[in-house]
Amino acid sequence: MTRHHRFLPLASAWLVTRALMLWLLAHDSLPLLGGRVAREVWRLYHHWYVVLSHGTFPAHDRLWQYPPGAGAVLLAPGLLPGLTYLQAFVAITLAADATVTAALARTGLRPGRSLLGAGLWVGALPLLLRLPFARYDVQVTVLAMLALLALSRSTRVCGVVAALAALVKVWPLLVLVGVAKGRATRSAWTWAAAAGAVVFGLLAALFHNPLAFLWQQGGRGVQVESLGGTVLNLATRAGWSGRVHYRYGSMEFTGPYVGTVAHISLALTAVAFGLLVLWRLRARRWTEATPLDAALSAVLLFTATSRVISPQYMVWLVGLAAVCLTSRHTTQRPVAWLIVAATAVSTVVFPLYYRDVVASTWTGCALMLTRNGLLATAAVLSFVRLWRSTHAETPSSAPAPWTSWTASLPTRSPSSSSVTTTPRM
Repeated sequence: MTRHHRFLPLASAWLVTRALMLWLLAHDSLPLLGGRVAREVWRLYHHWYVVLSHGTFPAHDRLWQYPPGAGAVLLAPGLLPGLTYLQAFVAITLAADATVTAALARTGLRPGRSLLGAGLWVGALPLLLRLPFARYDVQVTVLAMLALLALSRSTRVCGVVAALAALVKVWPLLVLVGVAKGRATRSAWTWAAAAGAVVFGLLAALFHNPLAFLWQQGGRGVQVESLGGTVLNLATRAGWSGRVHYRYGSMEFTGPYVGTVAHISLALTAVAFGLLVLWRLRARRWTEATPLDAALSAVLLFTATSRVISPQYMVWLVGLAAVCLTSRHTTQRPVAWLIVAATAVSTVVFPLYYRDVVASTWTGCALMLTRNGLLATAAVLSFVRLWRSTHAETPSSAPAPWTSWTASLPTRSPSSSSVTTTPRM
């Protein structure tokens, strides 16, 4: 089958699914869909757009909890004349989606690679219905995905794109955790630091209060959709006196022991960080898939232990799982399917049955147990499989075929004559 014929079904699926997602967004007010999700764009994002247009970040807005790069994303719709803010925002999101779909397909068509990653992205994102087009998580996830896809060709490009993504939302820095030790790591992190410093300096020169987002993070509580929130949901059924209130842009628990649950969540995040550092220090074997698998494992661990797990966070996990599946050597295939299942349940949670979750009904508790159980299982399984793949003993009579892969990673552009190509299997 030619490359053209292999890509045609994928392109057709993308067109059909995205048309359906746009139709759902256009009919956002239908009662069957569980509530309007687009108003965050035309109300909150547009409000921030107006503030940013005056050269300042919304420093006194408790809902502003994002790094300064987010300002650039929220200002971008203003570059499309003749459209409303919502229309322009959706157009940019759709363009980002199309770009990364093409990048996944191009990678998947290379020798030794797979189109399964592109298929996962095209097929799993619509499980969130129209929500991905009403949040800017698609844009930041696309940047993180492009950084990982660029790694096999240029560590410099990978570092720069990862830094740009981290300036929009911090989590994309985790995509660099699995870069092979030695020269590749030095190159990727050096270019990430340099690019991040330059872009941050530019934003700080153009806008007032670039660090305003840091002031709002300390007051975050326990969101009802988090793992800790599930524990408190069940405690409510057992007679606990806590309540749910709208705070910091999400529904959070207040009441006795909420602070303790929040501290436990932070402690689990610290443990996750420690596990990743330990893995990094003790890992002995790298394959072409290891950086991709490590990125997914890291983001899964930090997401599962977070005090906040909003439904749009599933976009991050679907995107990174898709990148993993472009490699035939990935260890994360079962993890990817757990993420797909968790994504489907997340849509049932929000917006379809969100009132039950907030009210801590048995239905809401069951949904959150299912979704967060899938996420916790995926996080543990992902890390275990990553650990085993990089710590397995190699028979002395048969050296690992990928032991030279670290040294072969290019730190210059592919056009350089000194760059060696990574062997394909």
